[in-house]
Amino acid sequence: MHKLYDFMEARERLATIAVKTKLIHSSVYSQETGNDVYIKPENLQRTGSFKLRGAYNKISKLTEEEKACGVIAASAGNHAQGVALAAQRLGIKAVIVMPRHTPLIKVEATRQYGAEVVLAGEVYDEAYEKACELQEKHGYVFVHPFDDEDVIEGQGTIALEILEELPNADIILVPIGGGGLISGVAAAAKLKNPQVKIIGVEPEGAASAKAAVAEGKPVNLPSVSTIADGAAVKLIGTRDLEYIQTYVDEIVTVSDYELMEAFLLLAEKHKIIGENAGLLSVAGLKKLRVRGKTVVSILSGGNIDVLTIASMITKGLVVRGRIFTFAVNLSDKPGQLVAVSEILAEQNANVIKLEHNQFKNLDRFHEVELVVTVETNGEDHIKKITAAMADRGYTIHRISSNEFNEHD
Repeated sequence: MHKLYDFMEARERLATIAVKTKLIHSSVYSQETGNDVYIKPENLQRTGSFKLRGAYNKISKLTEEEKACGVIAASAGNHAQGVALAAQRLGIKAVIVMPRHTPLIKVEATRQYGAEVVLAGEVYDEAYEKACELQEKHGYVFVHPFDDEDVIEGQGTIALEILEELPNADIILVPIGGGGLISGVAAAAKLKNPQVKIIGVEPEGAASAKAAVAEGKPVNLPSVSTIADGAAVKLIGTRDLEYIQTYVDEIVTVSDYELMEAFLLLAEKHKIIGENAGLLSVAGLKKLRVRGKTVVSILSGGNIDVLTIASMITKGLVVRGRIFTFAVNLSDKPGQLVAVSEILAEQNANVIKLEHNQFKNLDRFHEVELVVTVETNGEDHIKKITAAMADRGYTIHRISSNEFNEHD
């Protein structure tokens, strides 16, 4: 395991390529959590994520013979871009194996940095197997995205920057995918200030770190399911687990819907765009059980395509109670639609979508179903609309986030 001076030397190595991202105070999350919250915006890092730090640190330490062989990596996107840019800067050939369903923005960005991209497998682990096969065949040097001491060392430079800018930080929240980021950050932070608490945050549907800690060894999850594609890792790194066991105080998980809410809040209140995996620690802020602490959340990346942004905003609005979709059965007679519209107008609910379906109900000769989507100002506003409808004899069924796409 690393010493503090290892991380300090890595910071010097990265001085010519990595951006020292400045902390951003979050008044909205400070208010919602009862803590003094800051965001470390690594989405503003070169290549759009923290991954450049570990990749460049690793590749810059290779021998001349190793550099001549070229490098290969497996990645869901961000590590790919970090390796590609680092290799380009150092004049080294780079081959990147990415899962077939990696967002297009990440694939194209990797190619633009001069790397050769190979698409293989459905998830990271399958892409990793293909990369190992190519490494053995061509003799490339493998740059692992998280289970590598030099990569861990590079990621730890984030903690040095945080504690230099905010020495009184009580808690640092860190996203967990494979474990490289939290390994480096936790080790560097604890070596610099043993009192700081490190909390890891991973997706509910890909909680490989939590499973590994519980079992005391890496656990290969049978499957993963999360919108945080960059953290969809079935098996955490062996080295990373050792760092987590040594330096990490707690691991929490967040749902996809909590990620959607975090995306909306950041975009609306801070004008910051974060990718799903990068938002893990931001969503994790609401899992804190303490108040009055100085907290830093590492927003680890912002590489997200426009179509995903649109979807995240819409779903985030639903989760936050800013969009309310409901179904109501109406008598099949004239004037019912007008009556519902009048109630909504009285409650200052702006209708943005309406579906009138005479064939949805079994008893369609007596009733029809109306599905309405309105703009609202939160849960209190929704409760008032629901009560007003009930007062007029209408029982409504709220369309949940799960059902939203079915009616979209």
